[in-house]
Amino acid sequence: MSEKQFTVIDEAGIHARPASVLVSTANKFESDIFLVYKGKDVNLKSILGIMSLGIGSGEEFSVRAEGADAEKALEELEKTLQNEGLAN
Repeated sequence: MSEKQFTVIDEAGIHARPASVLVSTANKFESDIFLVYKGKDVNLKSILGIMSLGIGSGEEFSVRAEGADAEKALEELEKTLQNEGLAN
């Protein structure tokens, strides 16, 4: 299991468009991938799960991956979050 912490830097928070980009990236991997926010875990391969959290600007969250390609999944998701200007 691997986990990494992030802080949202996008003023709009994690809304529909960036959520869909994250889901698309997560779906490239076999590992189970979760977004963890305020004690809630949601499947990062589910746009509805991500949107249900309502993560705003300045909020902290983590991404946890479990499986054979967990490390690679976290690396790619970190790149996606940074490239999209969502989180650091």
